[in-house]
Amino acid sequence: MKTLTRAVVIGGGIAGCSTLYHLTQEGWTDVVLVERDELTSGTTWHSAAQVTNFGMNQTMVGLKTHSINLYKELRDDPDYPVSYNHGDGGIRLANTDAQMDGYRHFASMARGMDVEYEILDAAECARRHPLISTDNLLGGLWDENDGDIDPASLCQALAQRARKAGAEVYRNTPVTSLTQLADDTWIVHTNKGNIACEIVINACGYRVNEVGAMMGVHHPVVSMEHQYMVTEDIPAIADAGHRMPLLRCPISDYYCRQEKNGLLVGFYEQDCKTWGMDGIDPHFANALCPDDLDRVMDVLEGAFERMPALMDVGIKTIVNGPITYTIDGAPLVGPIPGKRNAFCIIGLRAGLGEGGGYGWMLAQQIVHGEACYDTWCIDPRRFSGHTNVELTALKAIEDYQNEFRFHFPNEHRPAGRNAKTTPLTPVLAAEGAEFTTVNGWERVEFIKPTPDFHVTHGFGFDESFNHVAAEVDAVQNAVGLCEVNGFNRFEITGMDRHIFLDRMTCGRLNRREGRIGLSYLLNHHGMLKSEATIANIPASDRGADRVWYGSAAAAEFHDMDWLTAHIGQDDVQIRSLTNDQTILVVAGPKARAVIQTVSREDWSAKAFPWLSLRECFIGFSPATVMGVSFSGELAYEIHVPNASLFAAYSALREAGKIHGMKLFGGLAVDSMRLEKGFLHWKADILTEFDPFETSLDRFVSLDKPDFIGRDALLKRKTPAKRLVTLQVDYDKAPAHGGASVMFGREVVGTVTSGGWGHRTGINLAYAFVVPEFSNAGFVLELDLCGTSVAAKVIATSPYDPDYSRMRS
Repeated sequence: MKTLTRAVVIGGGIAGCSTLYHLTQEGWTDVVLVERDELTSGTTWHSAAQVTNFGMNQTMVGLKTHSINLYKELRDDPDYPVSYNHGDGGIRLANTDAQMDGYRHFASMARGMDVEYEILDAAECARRHPLISTDNLLGGLWDENDGDIDPASLCQALAQRARKAGAEVYRNTPVTSLTQLADDTWIVHTNKGNIACEIVINACGYRVNEVGAMMGVHHPVVSMEHQYMVTEDIPAIADAGHRMPLLRCPISDYYCRQEKNGLLVGFYEQDCKTWGMDGIDPHFANALCPDDLDRVMDVLEGAFERMPALMDVGIKTIVNGPITYTIDGAPLVGPIPGKRNAFCIIGLRAGLGEGGGYGWMLAQQIVHGEACYDTWCIDPRRFSGHTNVELTALKAIEDYQNEFRFHFPNEHRPAGRNAKTTPLTPVLAAEGAEFTTVNGWERVEFIKPTPDFHVTHGFGFDESFNHVAAEVDAVQNAVGLCEVNGFNRFEITGMDRHIFLDRMTCGRLNRREGRIGLSYLLNHHGMLKSEATIANIPASDRGADRVWYGSAAAAEFHDMDWLTAHIGQDDVQIRSLTNDQTILVVAGPKARAVIQTVSREDWSAKAFPWLSLRECFIGFSPATVMGVSFSGELAYEIHVPNASLFAAYSALREAGKIHGMKLFGGLAVDSMRLEKGFLHWKADILTEFDPFETSLDRFVSLDKPDFIGRDALLKRKTPAKRLVTLQVDYDKAPAHGGASVMFGREVVGTVTSGGWGHRTGINLAYAFVVPEFSNAGFVLELDLCGTSVAAKVIATSPYDPDYSRMRS
């Protein structure tokens, strides 16, 4: 066994084998995989092994397409062929108009990745799958690339190809501990000796947290028991003359695919069960849980109604085994938060179908620093410290119970709520707030008119429309108050803090005390990494002079890892204040009058101009006030310690009464920021595009001698896409992220975000489009849930383009 290698992959299921193979494909051949038992002895061996091309965002579609293409190549390899039934087709059923609209949206989104789904009516569903009933059925979504694969031969083929490229695989070699050295390299301790390496990859399936504990981390992954059965032969299948399509049914919570001349039928019962939360038997390998068909009888009855042939056939085999779920159902693929040179590929509840793509994404990140797609939807750092075992289990159960029911826009499911709150959460709830969640934080979405008010989830404008419009009207014409909790806030100190930040950002850094600037950080490929507000706080009795780095609430772990990785020899210290303070935003033309009432400072435009910062008191609450605006109106961000938050809120609320102050929430903010051309990180700001493609030219200073990504940015060719603002000629629905932008029959772009601009009366969308279609006045079309809608390119910031209102 080697004692020194470049990377060690721990785990020999689909996650580990795919990662090992793709590392060799990216040029790293001095790599090793260690497996405690035999390859595929965990969840992989009993997988139902479905391989679909369906995904709910473009990244997922892209990695699934890669899996399918790879598996077809392995199937056709004469030296080591893999058993792969590709192209049987698959149907996802629906019995509501809203579900059908969702399928139409996903079809629009997938078209931008050169993947075609087909929308079927009920009769066509039954024609393509003659075993199903059309009772209580509207239609479905057809994926022509659906199929299934043999787990063992797939993993063996990937391992065999990796070995040919120079990698080594050590079976029956359990890892006993991990040691990280001062230079951030690792020692992997096994029962057969130690292996020194640069990189460690946790690919341990349901044993993920056993290896996580060796690193001193906990991953938000738990296992669920999952049962499927294999039937005896069904004559209609034997006589069909073709393989039956796969079926996924959100109506009755089951799936099925052909298995020889019978069916493999799997269940997602409501009375589901977690597994292994109190530890896993070290000898549990190639093993199953006890059968428990009583638990799935309600689902089985629904399957009988949808597929009556099941009532006339016997059961050949029952399989009940653990599968892993994360806290939001999507896998964790990428850097482990807070650790250097440590990665994971875990929580793959549909690992066989998607594992080829996940390994591809991870290998690119390890070798090149980034993948070809923006991988935030699977990034392990998208959660922060609230993701304990109990909360993860609650969310895993909820996801399991809704396996085939996708999230609608603005749908917020109930499990695990109130994970992160502030002293204002119950106060705002009493005021009628409807809450959404942002990285676990309960954040106001809009204010309900009555306690029993509810919206209808779907892809069109819902019942909150007029109430959000009223909130926007208050901000535009009077004054509004909004809580923004969870906003990521780092305090950066040290003699070299500005030198460090100047190197990290691509534009001119404002170093003046009491002033604020918006900055962008690039990765080493010259692509957008992060967006940050840099605030220079002068010395006071609250502390020495320092910088506050502010970014999106979800960016806490992501940005901390990026910043700390690049400190080097600089005299710089970074401390997170994210959980210590909360922002109250006072916005609108009467905002100055409100804040002047509760503070002794001079808040005139001359004394406190736009992009200023001041430490002061709001009432008697210590606060740091910034003159910045995400709404486009005169606004103040008031940063308050959580201990004083209620007092500051009460003072502002009382002062605002005479001015007609209204509370406003995130939907109003989103409407206003779209009208101003302000972007959302990980909606419009993506690692797939550079700042010029993202229309952020004004924030780039190429004459700076040195900043991360500068050389790569200089080498980039003509932009492949341009971010534009679209005026959408449609009043029934917004453009949702992922929708295809069309010119004739050609896809020329993709929507990143959209919504109604209540001040302008315009349905707005942002989209990346081919540059030749990016000039103002060009008319394109959007595919919005199957409806072709005209969309005209307009100038950015259709509301107050000269920024006079926020400077007033």
